[in-house]
Amino acid sequence: MRNQALITVMLFGISIWLAYEVGGRIAGEDLRSIELFAFIVAGCVVAVAILRNWRHGFYMFLVWLMFEDLARKYMGNGLALFFGKDVLVGLVYISLLIAIRKGRAKAFRPPFLVFLGFFIWLGVLQIFNQNSPSIMYGLLGFKLYFYYIPLMFVGYALIQNDKDLAKFLWVNLGLAGLIATLGITQAIVGHSFLNPEVLAPELRDLGELNKVTPLTNQFFSLPASVFVSTGRFTMYLILTLIVAIGAAGYFLLASNKKHILVFVVIALLGGAIMFSGSRGATMFGIISVAVLAAGSLWGAPWRARQAHRLVRAIRRTAIVGALGFAMLLLIFPEEAAPRIAFYEETLLPNSSAFEATHRAWDYPIENLIGAFTRPNWVMGNGIGTASLGTQYVARLINGTQPQLWVEEGYGNLIIEMGIIAPFLWILWTGALLYHSWKVVRRLRQTHLFPLAFAIFWYAFLLTYPLTYGSLSAYQDYVSNTYFWLLIGILFKLPEVLAATPPPAVVPARRPAPRGGFEF
Repeated sequence: MRNQALITVMLFGISIWLAYEVGGRIAGEDLRSIELFAFIVAGCVVAVAILRNWRHGFYMFLVWLMFEDLARKYMGNGLALFFGKDVLVGLVYISLLIAIRKGRAKAFRPPFLVFLGFFIWLGVLQIFNQNSPSIMYGLLGFKLYFYYIPLMFVGYALIQNDKDLAKFLWVNLGLAGLIATLGITQAIVGHSFLNPEVLAPELRDLGELNKVTPLTNQFFSLPASVFVSTGRFTMYLILTLIVAIGAAGYFLLASNKKHILVFVVIALLGGAIMFSGSRGATMFGIISVAVLAAGSLWGAPWRARQAHRLVRAIRRTAIVGALGFAMLLLIFPEEAAPRIAFYEETLLPNSSAFEATHRAWDYPIENLIGAFTRPNWVMGNGIGTASLGTQYVARLINGTQPQLWVEEGYGNLIIEMGIIAPFLWILWTGALLYHSWKVVRRLRQTHLFPLAFAIFWYAFLLTYPLTYGSLSAYQDYVSNTYFWLLIGILFKLPEVLAATPPPAVVPARRPAPRGGFEF
C-alpha cells in the first residue's frame, strides 16, 4: 500500500509537470514539439504492447510503418522519426526470441540460409572498407540490406492457421484500400493534400514531383499518398496489388463467402496505379495481373472441382476493375486525361515519343556500364555509399554526400561491394526462388496456392526485374519489410495446409450419361 501511494504521488507530480510544459508550448505556439512528444508517447505505447504480446504489437508496428512518412513530412523529417520503426521492429525481434525460448512460438530454419550467409558476410566485411568515407555509411547500408531479414522468422511464427492468415490479409487489405484512396485524392486535389505548406528540403524533390506529356504538353502531378516519395508509393501499389489478387483467390477457395471488399480494394489499387503517373507501376501491374491469372488457373484445385471459383474471381476482378476505371474517367476526366495521354505517348510503339525500349534496356545498361567508371569498382567503396539515405549520414557526420550512385541495381552492388557482389546476389536470390517454388508446387491443387504463387511472383519481381531497374526497390523499407515477412509466411503455408481439413469434393450437377460396358 505504501508503494502504491508513492507511485500515485509520483504520477500526479509528473502529470502536473507535463501539463505545465504542454501549456507553455501551446502558449508559445510551438506545436511541432507537442507533435513530437505525442509521437514519442505513441511509440512508447507500441513498444510496451510489443513486449507484452508480440503478435498484437506486430500489427501496431505495421500500422506505424505505413504512416511514419506522413509524420516525417509534417514534423520536418527528423532523424528520430526516421529510425523509429527500426527501434520498434527490434523490439519485435526480441519479443519473438523470448517467445521461442519459452516454447510459445516455433523457430524456422530457411533452406537457403547458407547462400544468404555468403552475401551477409560480404556486407559485414564491406562495413569496414577503407574506401568508405565513414563507417556510418557501412552501418546504414547494413541496415538497408539485412536489418529486416529476421521478419522472415516473424512471418513464419505469426501464421499458425487459416484464421491467422485471414487476419493478416484483411489488415493489409484495409491499409492498402485506405492508402490507395488517399493517393487518388492527392492526384486529383494536388500536392496541397497530405503535404505541409513547406516540405523539408531533402523531401521536396521527392514529394512534389510533376510531369508533362512529351507531345501534347499536358501537366499533371505525381501523388505520394502517405509516403514521402512517389517511388515508395508506386512500389507499395505493386506489392499490394499482387497480394490482393492472391488473397482474392485464397478467400474464394477457402470459403463460399463473397468477399466483395477484396475486389473493391483491387479496383482502388488499379485506379491508384493509373493516377500515379508511373509507367513502371502501370506495366508491372498489367504484367502481374496476367501472370497471376494464368498461374492461378494452372494451380487451381481442378480435382476438387473448385477451379470454377477462380474463373469467377478473374471475371469479377475484370468487371470491377473496368467499372472502377470507367467511374474515375467519368467523374474526373480532366485529371485522368493527361495521365492516360502520358502512357499512350511514351508506351505505344507507334508514338514518336516511345520510350519503353530506352527505359527497359538502353538506360539501365548505360548505368550498369557507368558503374565501371566509378572508382574502386573491383573491391567496392563500402556498403551504403550508394544507397538510400546517404543524405542523413552526411548530415550526421557533417560531411559531403558521396556521388557514386547509378540507376541500375547490379551497378550499385558493384559500386558498393565490388565485382563479386552481383554474383553473390544472384546466388542467394536464385536459391531463395528455387526453394520457394518447391513450396508453391507442394501447394498446387489447394486453396493456399493463389496466395503462395502471388508471394513467389512478388519475390521474383523484386529480386530480379525491379532490382535490375534500381536497387532502391529492394532497399526501400516498405518493400523490404513485406518481402521478408511474406517469405516467412510462404514457408509456413504447408503447415497451415496440414492443419486444415481437406475440402469436400463438389459433385457434378448432372451425372454424365454412360454408354457401352461398365466395369
